[in-house]
Amino acid sequence: MATLKSYSACLRGTALLLPSPTSGDRYTRRNAKWRSPQAAVIPDFHLPMRSYEVKNRTSVDSIKSLRLITAIKTPYLPDGRFDLEAYDDLVTMQIVQGAEGVIVGGTTGEGQLMSWDEHIMLIGHTVNCFGASIKVIGNTGSNSTREAIHASEQGFAVGMHAALHINPYYGKTSMKGLVQHFNSVLSMGPTIIYNVPTRTGQDIPPEVIYSMAENFNLAGVKECTGNDRIKQYTSKGIVVWSGNDDECHDSRWNYGATGVISVISNLVPGLMRELMFGGKYPSLNSKLMPLMKWLFHEPNPIGLNTALAQLGVVRPVFRLPYVPLPLEKRIEFVNLVKEIGREYFVGDKDVQVLDDDDFVLVSRY
Repeated sequence: MATLKSYSACLRGTALLLPSPTSGDRYTRRNAKWRSPQAAVIPDFHLPMRSYEVKNRTSVDSIKSLRLITAIKTPYLPDGRFDLEAYDDLVTMQIVQGAEGVIVGGTTGEGQLMSWDEHIMLIGHTVNCFGASIKVIGNTGSNSTREAIHASEQGFAVGMHAALHINPYYGKTSMKGLVQHFNSVLSMGPTIIYNVPTRTGQDIPPEVIYSMAENFNLAGVKECTGNDRIKQYTSKGIVVWSGNDDECHDSRWNYGATGVISVISNLVPGLMRELMFGGKYPSLNSKLMPLMKWLFHEPNPIGLNTALAQLGVVRPVFRLPYVPLPLEKRIEFVNLVKEIGREYFVGDKDVQVLDDDDFVLVSRY
């Protein structure tokens, strides 16, 4: 009872703990130097909104073992809404050709162009349709800790197996702030921390990751700063996925990475599975390198969106500010497909160059 009374008093304010002033000391109190009342410091009584049924659906270890995770593309109808039929086909092709997980609503999937309603709906749809066949990792990160917590609660409630969390971008915080931010979301469930300083403007230094390494819910790190950093983590037993397609072969076989969170596997999932599962394969890695360079000629996902439209597996619809690659790059892609072999790419239609007028750019949706 005493604890409840003390807590109630804290909520009402510290003034209730002070004796009432007498008329004799009112003059003194009015003329004394004013001091701000001390803020009441109380424990954090906010508990994670989580279900043990959801929590126990997937173990952290089952996420740590994934070798090929595809950052799945989100396709659109001509009015800019999700094309769920095309999306289902994309995910199905990933499952058939050996991907073990998908990132839903990541940068590649254009989560930054979605409302949170769209975002959580797409995570739930993916779990509902494919959750028994592939691990569904929802990108529920945000530069607002409150928003990241809320989105993660919703994502886990609709059944996602793990969350992907970026460090706060644009409105950057301190190193202590990073630790507080990540610890706040780690309580929700299995989590992959994503470090990509070229997008966020801030590196997550190893000291921050080390401070959270013992957290049961830390599945690992998606690391984009290179193989030296990956080696730092793997030498200490921390699970890492390469975030760079052009480095992932060496990351996996020379630096201890568990696998890759891949963009190019949207196009050639079977070949990327060979690269991650079959042992060192430098000739295949070299064969794919021109396609990887083409894919990132402009910021991701511009190249991927263009390529999937040319392969005929999605409509040529872009949510602005993304626009298709120019004609000369589209012609280059057709030649790359022929060199690698059309049979290795998703879909079964002939690859096309497409005219500029074939593309639909949507600014309101």
